[in-house]
Amino acid sequence: MLAFRLALLREHAGNPVYGRLRADAPERARRLFAAQLVAPDEVTFLAERGRCAVGVLRCMESRGSPLLDPSRYGYVASVYVVPAERRRGVLHALLDAAAQWCTTRDLDEMRLHSAADNDVGNAAWDALGFTVVEHLRTRAVPRSR
Repeated sequence: MLAFRLALLREHAGNPVYGRLRADAPERARRLFAAQLVAPDEVTFLAERGRCAVGVLRCMESRGSPLLDPSRYGYVASVYVVPAERRRGVLHALLDAAAQWCTTRDLDEMRLHSAADNDVGNAAWDALGFTVVEHLRTRAVPRSR
């Protein structure tokens, strides 16, 4: 699963945010992933075909603004499907498992972030019922001289 997370980042090497992979990312990812696996408010689903891992999806309970509904929602992250397994129902199965997990926690909405430059991925999320409701923007902070 760790390899999938790094592969996901490497697929977006040209992205202004995800393309800034640190040299020590594998070591950091190992520690981060270990902590996420035991976190009580999140779950990681692994898809297998036969005895081979073909995809991963992480879902966590997140808190929104106390001024807005819903105050809690499921946040989908770290989604990766092996390229040869794409368009074969793996993502759909992973998302169904996440939706069931959300239901058991009485969460009635799921959210996720997707890279704006990932046309294929965004088309998949659209087909799975997600809609764009927000844009993430970045800007470098000017340095004083």
